[in-house]
Amino acid sequence: MRLETSDNPRRSRFELHVDGELVGFADYRLLSDVLSLPHTEVQSKHRGRGFASTLIRNTLDTARQRGLAVLPQCPFVSQYIAEHPDYLPLVPADQRDRFGLPA
Repeated sequence: MRLETSDNPRRSRFELHVDGELVGFADYRLLSDVLSLPHTEVQSKHRGRGFASTLIRNTLDTARQRGLAVLPQCPFVSQYIAEHPDYLPLVPADQRDRFGLPA
């Protein structure tokens, strides 16, 4: 199985393809040096297989590589960051409380 996450700036989303098939995406808004993530979706037939976690991990890694702050408006993204605190520094300290994250 070949997994590939890519940025699709034309559609303002990161996409996850499995063996060439689009299985999920994470919408974003890029505001200067802040990446706002309002929505994540995985096709129903692909849910429960960890694809959303793979997509968000790769999205957050890309944000880190690009030096972007992250606003995890999507509850799944916020929960992912809470469970993987190495991504917490991506969320500005003064914004963490609004997403239920530790300061």
